[in-house]
Amino acid sequence: MKNMYEENTLRFDRELCTDCGMCIRVCPHEVFAHHNGEVRLANRSDCMECGACQMNCPFDAVTVDSGVGCAAAMMYQAVTKKKQPSCG
Repeated sequence: MKNMYEENTLRFDRELCTDCGMCIRVCPHEVFAHHNGEVRLANRSDCMECGACQMNCPFDAVTVDSGVGCAAAMMYQAVTKKKQPSCG
């Protein structure tokens, strides 16, 4: 089984985070959540690398190589009208 940190390029820097919650609001897959008043990674492996969290984090606490992984596969599928996207 893969280590969950190898599943995608998402990186979250707790030191830079101010708990504004912007990442929680913009993430379509609930990767981030509040826990005891702090933003935490709740479902890291659900990240599809769309880049919404990185683009909306005002403190650069989140980085991700958007356009890779499953997000790229889904975009390619939509553009080419292929029936099944491949995330592998």
